[in-house]
Amino acid sequence: MQDIRNIVVLTGAGISAESGIATFRGPGGLWEGHRVEDVCTPEALADDPALVHAFYDARRAALARVTPNPAHLALARLDEEWGGGLLIVTQNVDDLHERAGARRLLHMHGALQSALCAACGVRRRWPGALPPGSICPDCGAAALRPDIVFFGEMPYAMDRIEHALGSADLFVSIGTSGAVYPAAGFVQRARQAGARTLELNLERSAGSAWFDETRLGPAGTLVPAWVETLLAP
Repeated sequence: MQDIRNIVVLTGAGISAESGIATFRGPGGLWEGHRVEDVCTPEALADDPALVHAFYDARRAALARVTPNPAHLALARLDEEWGGGLLIVTQNVDDLHERAGARRLLHMHGALQSALCAACGVRRRWPGALPPGSICPDCGAAALRPDIVFFGEMPYAMDRIEHALGSADLFVSIGTSGAVYPAAGFVQRARQAGARTLELNLERSAGSAWFDETRLGPAGTLVPAWVETLLAP
């Protein structure tokens, strides 16, 4: 491990599922009969803003009923104790990484407790309900929407992520399906840069063949064990 300096960690729905947050994929992955795709596109927001806002209001409210699990806490420990470069990139829009204590963190798909003004582009913390027609305090337009990257929109901070992957010595993917791009391509980019690659997941992802090593099991067990080994003197 002595040759590892810069680490990029990608987390997906699997890490938060262990805290009780629904993934909205697979059997039972519906919200009041709607597929997640039906409430996660710009077209859906334009066609039925009440439905889309209600979906994210419900998810935002549900955050109060969940807490970080051992995997979140282990990554927060890594953030605190790792002396080299670290970037935790999460596809999740919950705040469990922050509540666990992680700081070197990037939400590539946005955040539930944030609102985006479609008129002026300002993003601001918004922990409560966000009904359609909410007024932007910055520009005065009735254009606030959930600060979520919808299907078909560009994820946040891709330049920063690309730079981190290009200088990574180790890339670790935790609880991801390996089916959603551009995140699914991060492992290939890291390999091109010469990084070691490790997958921690309940089952092999769609991109599992790209990883040097795959460890299968619950994130709450695998991640603390990996961090403990990494930080061992």
